[in-house]
Parts: sequence; C-alpha cells; structure tokens
Amino acid sequence: MPWYEAFDHEIQRQLPQLAVRREEPMARHTTFRIGGPARRMAFPKSEEELTALLALSKEWDPLMIGNGSNLLAPDGELDRLVISTAQMEELKVEGTALRAAAGVPLARLAAAALRAELEGLAFAHGIPGTLGGAVFMNAGAYGGEMRQVVREVRAWYPEKGVITLDADALDFGYRRSVFSGGEGVVVSALLQLRQGDGAVIRAEMEDLAARRRSRQPLEFPSAGSTFKRPEGYYAGTLIEQCGLKGCRIGGAQVSEKHAGFLINAGGASCSDVLRLIEHVQKTVFDATGVRLEPEVRVL
Repeated sequence: MPWYEAFDHEIQRQLPQLAVRREEPMARHTTFRIGGPARRMAFPKSEEELTALLALSKEWDPLMIGNGSNLLAPDGELDRLVISTAQMEELKVEGTALRAAAGVPLARLAAAALRAELEGLAFAHGIPGTLGGAVFMNAGAYGGEMRQVVREVRAWYPEKGVITLDADALDFGYRRSVFSGGEGVVVSALLQLRQGDGAVIRAEMEDLAARRRSRQPLEFPSAGSTFKRPEGYYAGTLIEQCGLKGCRIGGAQVSEKHAGFLINAGGASCSDVLRLIEHVQKTVFDATGVRLEPEVRVL
C-alpha cells in the first residue's frame, strides 16, 4: 500500500476532523508562487491536533511549512506529507509578553504588540513568515532578530512529545536555531517584549514599512533575500557590482530594485530559479572570490 493510502486510512480512523487536501499545489502555499502538487497537505488547527498528527505521521517524514516565505518547491509532484500551520492562530497577550501558536503571521504578532504598546517586535512587521518559521531560522531585519525577543518555545520531538525549551537552549545564530538541523517541531513560543509608547512604536513600524517599499520588490513574488549575508559583505551589493541586476533566466529575475532578491517576474519555474541562483553564485565567485550561500530552502 502506498504511504499516502496508509495515511488516509489512519487519518480517517484517528483524526477524522483534520482538514487534508490531496494533490495540493505548493504554488498556493509559497510566496515564490512556485511548486507542483504535494501528495497530501494537512492543516491542523490546534496544538493538540498538530501533535497528534505528528505522532501519527512521523514514519512518513512530514514537511512542516508556515507561510512558505522562505521555500522553493519543485515543479513536479512533491511526494510527501506537508503539514501547514497556517490555521494555528492562537495569540494571547500576557503582561509584557506574547504567547502564540506557530502559524501566527509575524505581521499579526507585531500588530498585537502595537495594540498593547509593547516594543521590541517592530522589525518583524514586514517579514512575511509565521512565528514557527521565524523561530526555526532566527528571522530578522533592520537590526532585529527573533533571538532578541524569544523567551521560550514549546516544541514536539518524536521520542519526547512536547517539551518547553528556554532561550538558552535554542542555540540561535545567523539564520539558524537548534531546530535547523534537528527533528524538533516548533509548536508555539513566548515572546518577551517591553512596555513602550504606542505612538513611537507605530512611527517605527511605519518608517520600516516605507523603507521596505522603497528598497524591496514587494510587487513581485519572491522568497525575500535569496542569499545569506557573507561575512564582511552584503550579497545584494556584490551581485549589483557584478552587473547582474535585471539578469533573467526564464521567468526568474534578479530584481532591478534590490539585487539581493531573486523574483518570479512571471511564470517562473523552480528550475528557472535554481539556474539563476547558480549563475549568480558562479559570476560573483569568479569576480570576487566570495561564495554566496542560499538563504532560501530548496525542497
């Protein structure tokens, strides 16, 4: 019996209320708007539903996604179980802290912090990911990072179930965390913020939003910054200095607004993006000796 038929049988038997879609296009669930159908995609709505699903499906190596804002999915069928946290939306203000489920968008978290006049999360307002993905990769922008605000994380492990990890155990680094190479799954997190002035927080968020609009190609599908920042350099600057702004392969293009962004300029395939990434890497290395490492996760 194929794994997906066994999965269907177990879901019907153990989690009949769980929302599951068959042959669901990944292009609908990634900000690149690229990707063929996932064999099965499940949408748990609560911590209890997620952990039950993870326990049931661990032998099938499920792929966890949030908003798909840092993913490049293959053009053909993805023969995997994909678990989306997009419907896990629980969010609570606890004094000067926010407790939220993995699927809560960062923009919603930042807006909640603003309403409660809590400062420390303005940097995250324009990051298009979810809390789970942001913890996974220690997302950051404009001098802010998740490690500055995460106090604890509830995570699921195959042999332990759900455990709570404090900040010291999260091993945050540049675009990485303890979850980056391990088997733990972020279920929820507690963010510690500071009491602030609502008008000042709003002004900071508006300033950062204006800077993003003026500098980033937000009008095109992309996965944000395509490459990690090489030590001592900025990827976008190196790419621009190599004359690659506007360079295009198929529907994939180096943004003319910000060379650090590879965009879907129209009808781009996964193959187009991968070929363009390789071309940019080779051109920059040949000219400067700097190896650019992709920040986007390639499935």
